[in-house]
Amino acid sequence: MSKNDKGGYTAVAIDGPAGAGKSTIARWAAAELGFLYVDTGALYRAIGLFVLENGADPGAERQVLPLLRKASVSLGSENGEQRVFLGGEDVTGRIRTPQVSMASSRVSAIPQVRSFLLGLQRQIANANNVVMDGRDIGTVVLPDAQVKIFLTASAEDRARRRYEEMRARGERADYADVLKDLKQRDYNDTHRAVAPLRRAEGAVLVDTTGNTLEQSVSLLIRVIRERLPDKYSQKNG
Repeated sequence: MSKNDKGGYTAVAIDGPAGAGKSTIARWAAAELGFLYVDTGALYRAIGLFVLENGADPGAERQVLPLLRKASVSLGSENGEQRVFLGGEDVTGRIRTPQVSMASSRVSAIPQVRSFLLGLQRQIANANNVVMDGRDIGTVVLPDAQVKIFLTASAEDRARRRYEEMRARGERADYADVLKDLKQRDYNDTHRAVAPLRRAEGAVLVDTTGNTLEQSVSLLIRVIRERLPDKYSQKNG
């Protein structure tokens, strides 16, 4: 990959609430730009899954911290898609349940969990041009990112999208329950003591309420390209 004029790699930091479509939209944008896509939320989901599988309470620091010494989380790629590994096992398909989603929100409020994953996230960004999404990328993980975006949509729109995704996967879902869980996660993410979800200084607000996936992707790519160096205005390899 090409380095930027300062001798480092170029980073696009995307933050936003749960269900805003960050993962899907950011992945498409990264492919268009020729950048590596990094879904940091998947790392927290992996920790949440690990805690649940060990019978611990994701919100209980005393129970979670001893498990961190045993946790081994890494990212890989298969056919251009990010894969998440826990103890060497591919858990990509097991970290998208509502239970794991809530667990990841709770463990992410623990400072030591965030510190545990911070080094891995920065290591990836230091070696690649990245589009990285999460809850604190522009504020904590990559505060010097060349492009910062806060991607959001109304709670109702986000809940509808998640509900439709769950139904499409054959999962039982109730829209009211999905909306309730999403609002609870919004509260957890914005009120945690460490690295709460907020719009980073200088971040561009991108609201996709009412948009189709294609419209959201096009909007995000346009915003990114307007703020990237000229040599990234076209897809690079």
